[in-house]
Amino acid sequence: MTREPQAVIARVSVATRHWIHGDRVTSNETFTDISPIDGRVLGEISRGTAMEAAAAVAAAKAAVPGWAAPSHTERARILHAIADGVEKRIENLAIVETTGNGALLIEGLGRLTNRIVTGPTLIRIEEPRPPSPKKSCPPRSAGTGNSAASAGPGAKTGPRRDTSIKESDEMDLTSWLAAAVASNADWAKTFGPYDPHPALAVDDSRFAAAFEVFTERLKDNYPFFHPRYAGQMLKPPHPAAVVGYLTAMLINPNNHALDGGPATAAMEREVMQQLAAMFGYDTHLGHLTTSGTVANLEALFVARELHPGKGTAYSAEAHYTHGRMCGVLGMQGFPVPTDDLGRMDLDALEDLLREGHVGTVVLTAGTTGLGAIDPVHKVLALRDRYGIRIHVDAAYGGFFTLLAGAEGPEGLPAEPWQAVAQADSIVVDPHKHGLQPYGCGAVLFRDPSVGRFYLHDSPYTYFTSEELHLGEISLECSRAGAAAAALWLTFQLLPPTREGLGQVLTANRRAALRWAELIEGSEHLELYQPPQLDIVSYFPRTADHSLSAIDEASHRILQQGMTDSRDPVFLSTLRVGAERFTARHPKITSDADGARILRSVLMKPESETYVEHLHQRLERLARS
Repeated sequence: MTREPQAVIARVSVATRHWIHGDRVTSNETFTDISPIDGRVLGEISRGTAMEAAAAVAAAKAAVPGWAAPSHTERARILHAIADGVEKRIENLAIVETTGNGALLIEGLGRLTNRIVTGPTLIRIEEPRPPSPKKSCPPRSAGTGNSAASAGPGAKTGPRRDTSIKESDEMDLTSWLAAAVASNADWAKTFGPYDPHPALAVDDSRFAAAFEVFTERLKDNYPFFHPRYAGQMLKPPHPAAVVGYLTAMLINPNNHALDGGPATAAMEREVMQQLAAMFGYDTHLGHLTTSGTVANLEALFVARELHPGKGTAYSAEAHYTHGRMCGVLGMQGFPVPTDDLGRMDLDALEDLLREGHVGTVVLTAGTTGLGAIDPVHKVLALRDRYGIRIHVDAAYGGFFTLLAGAEGPEGLPAEPWQAVAQADSIVVDPHKHGLQPYGCGAVLFRDPSVGRFYLHDSPYTYFTSEELHLGEISLECSRAGAAAAALWLTFQLLPPTREGLGQVLTANRRAALRWAELIEGSEHLELYQPPQLDIVSYFPRTADHSLSAIDEASHRILQQGMTDSRDPVFLSTLRVGAERFTARHPKITSDADGARILRSVLMKPESETYVEHLHQRLERLARS
């Protein structure tokens, strides 16, 4: 017996000949069907010629003589009536059609991963859930557009399809990840087919084994997505950033040069304009970086070029990167003491400036320890007096400028944030409060002419445009265009405005203020200092009120909280020197050179509704 020609689509064997009048019919002509997912050949498919069309019409007339009997005019009238009915019900029909859509797409995505770790759950990539009729739905290209191809897998090999329409205010990440793959496949098809090289081939069984080990190893992580994780500055990116990053990553553009990523380079310029406007810059030069560390390096590099032979001053509570980068750049670094709230001491700063060795002062808008905000507005007068350059490191706290002068307890004093617009350079990390994946930092210069310090030539890259390439104003070379794409897409939905991203920060602030209020009323915990942004600092009350006892109790709570499998809580500690600790809390006995206190970063808006549970859990730990 001759074997029926088959093509495998989404793991289902499909006959490639026509089915006419109950029989398989071979055509004299065929065409090659190529997968839009990965470019592989699915099979040789029988082409529908005039001969097959005539046979199909004859079969239809024989099968449905009642439809063949009316005149073509009468049949046209009936078909128009059906079309009118479809048009009236187009929204509901679209939902039903979408329910079975995308099977081939999901099969292709499944060859990459069958699970994606993101947000609060381990999301399984299965058949896409139909979008709500009242919500925006993925573009039509998210499916195959082939009802035969999409109907088979769900019935034979796929999971049970959920056909219910679910109302939700959250984007369906699974469907949009599928849409990302489909969009890339549609674009790739425009360049014609090609044969994938066998050296890159990995079959499903081998991948499944490696992926199982991979996902198991990823479980060795803390639950950064959950509000019970209140330790460091860690949280998953927004789903929009995930989709934006993946979609661009499939192309893998490099934003170093315009020929490496023209679309994402344009997106980068647009998001940099938005960031500049957020800080109040009228003019700017800037770009994204892989981190705040690199962004600060670039700012200090320009500072060194403008003030050769002079050093840089920064708060003793500033990020350690500034001392390190001064060493890299061959500059002298000058740590400046802080006041009781962790802000730069202006008297100490001016004493240092009088010596004439400092060309640049780094002010921190949100220290990583306590979230302290240096008095930027008061240092501006010193700039005029001593001819210094002012750089603002707002890597952690920069997006809180959206709450400057806002009404309510979550609003922040406007003066330091308004003064940031007069700084010579600014660094901010979108991978912190900008909801982005690591690494996404940014550096901005108020004077675009500093671009002259980056001048270099690269004869093999800068050739597709007379326009300035981002690599010509950056110390870094290769940079992921996907980072710009993710930020651009996020800003389309949650722009860096008070009404957009500011609402997320408002929730963070309310959570921090509420927990501080609860701690102040506690018999077992004591507030170290009021939160200036969304970092809460506190310590356990101990019987002998000594630094050593507080240090030991803080460490115990940290360890017990993390290792409790039933109700874990994840914190961090901050070491505070004895002099500073007892200045704020004079009743504490200074029997050591310092003590660890507890520190919680409430940078997830979900903390606002979880903070009471956190507080109760910490009180139980403090009592034990």
